[in-house]
Amino acid sequence: MIVDAQSVKNTDTAGLKGYDAGKKISGIKRHIVVDTQGLPHAVAVTTAEVTDRKGALKALARCQSGLKRVQSLL
Repeated sequence: MIVDAQSVKNTDTAGLKGYDAGKKISGIKRHIVVDTQGLPHAVAVTTAEVTDRKGALKALARCQSGLKRVQSLL
């Protein structure tokens, strides 16, 4: 499984948004879990202030039932 995050700007009228100081973006962050073939397994949308690690854990929790055979390589 591969987890990646992307910070994107949000509209001014949006309800929730945060600030990603690393990328200097005010908005939301998308955390996406895919397999080695690029097929998506889970998506979590958070405010931009959430760290990539916490967002990845939230996204992985959504697809935990399908991760019974996945092993850590590192």
